[in-house]
Amino acid sequence: MGPRVTKSLSPADRALADFVATFYADPLGFVQACYPWGEPGPLAQHTGPDTWQAAQLAGIGADVRRNAFNGHDPVPAIRRVTSSGHGIGKSAEVAWLVDWIMSTRPYCQGTVTANTFTQLQTKTWAAIRAWTKLCLTGHWFRLTDRRMVHPEFPESWFCALQSSQETNSEAFAGQHAANSTSFYVFDEASAIPRVIWEVAEGGLTDGEPMIFTFGNPTRNEGPFHEACFGRGRDTWAPTIVDSRTSKLTNKDLIADWEREYGEDSDFFRVRVRGLPPRASDLQFIDAGRVYEAQKRDVFPLPDEPLIAGLDVSDGGSAWTVCRFRRGADARSIPPIRIPGERSRDRNHLIALLAERLRETHPDRKIAALFLDSAFGSPIYERLRVLGFDNVHEIRFGGESPDPHQANQRAYQWNKLKDWLLSGAIPDDERLEADLTGPGFHLNKQDRLVLESKESMAKRGLASPDDGDALSLTFAQPVKPRVVHAPAPLPRGAHGWLGA
Repeated sequence: MGPRVTKSLSPADRALADFVATFYADPLGFVQACYPWGEPGPLAQHTGPDTWQAAQLAGIGADVRRNAFNGHDPVPAIRRVTSSGHGIGKSAEVAWLVDWIMSTRPYCQGTVTANTFTQLQTKTWAAIRAWTKLCLTGHWFRLTDRRMVHPEFPESWFCALQSSQETNSEAFAGQHAANSTSFYVFDEASAIPRVIWEVAEGGLTDGEPMIFTFGNPTRNEGPFHEACFGRGRDTWAPTIVDSRTSKLTNKDLIADWEREYGEDSDFFRVRVRGLPPRASDLQFIDAGRVYEAQKRDVFPLPDEPLIAGLDVSDGGSAWTVCRFRRGADARSIPPIRIPGERSRDRNHLIALLAERLRETHPDRKIAALFLDSAFGSPIYERLRVLGFDNVHEIRFGGESPDPHQANQRAYQWNKLKDWLLSGAIPDDERLEADLTGPGFHLNKQDRLVLESKESMAKRGLASPDDGDALSLTFAQPVKPRVVHAPAPLPRGAHGWLGA
């Protein structure tokens, strides 16, 4: 705390302020040290945060250290979004973040909102009040039904409750803390109107700003969906929490839901798995097909070749992704992913690919690498010059080998869709979102047209880089690899089997 704050403190509070200041960049340490875990009272049976809570708090601390705010030069906003099922402790995480910011950042200014005013008052704000009373620093602040303030600085050091109704959007404007932290917390954010998100952005321009959003993914569109599963996912660092993995949830109730609705029902996806409901009928690949491929066990045949698909970024928000498939198995070998801003370094990418293409182990030797020519032509040409004649350039807009598809990209995705009925993919939220993202239609010639990346961007969806990369493994047939039979053992060398 600064000198204006500490001069009026008692010696005990001065020592506490010094202690709490050590957690400026350590929200996890703050939560572990400043609440009475295991002591008689409400936390007697609890030892600390759940696994997902601890991981998120640690990540926020890392963001603070990376930004290294010096007290006057603005730093990038810390953004976190959490999509989850019910009962995982979101309200507790909200309260901890509010207490941590209010206790470690004098003159911070915050706004807390939720999808409805009832939710805000009875759950979100109620949790903040309850946890603040348990906090070592709780006596520093005055809490009312609508505000949490430092008594000496109520207009410049506060956290306020605000309705998320569109007509109240101006209440989110004008929040600035150039020498501290301006922060926003959105609870049940899936149903908060877009205008509220947009106005809140204005409070993230100076100081050390932060915004934390939590909710069940009840919609497959809108800003919350975009932050978790769409074009904003690289900015927001999403956390997806399946209620079954939390130590706080009612496992008997979840089991009842699974029996009644089914594990891949929309109800179970949203209320337990933390995943959005299935998209509309215009979705080309249905979520059920993807889910089954995530759970399926497969065993590729010995002669099936390893095929790689490379979708190359233009250096913008899209990623460069290389995915691998051997027969029905697209899970065993993890992908190569390079963020858009790093994709401009073509030499780095070429070096990575050359290293993989030189692999000689039979199970990792690449039989063919197919890459999209739109931004991949220089990569293709360089790899061919290096002697890799198993690298092939593919034009997404080129003619389809099958007359039922409008172009090469639609052909690949159609092959991928059929393959998902028997193939296996990793349980990867990014890949799942990409596979289920594109829509489709039939043109006047009754040929399949897959939704373009540009059209998806207009709907708020991310570029399906992982999906395109996997689809490229179906660009062309690849001949089986030669498997040499083991040499026969000499006569009499069969051990206990005998001759």
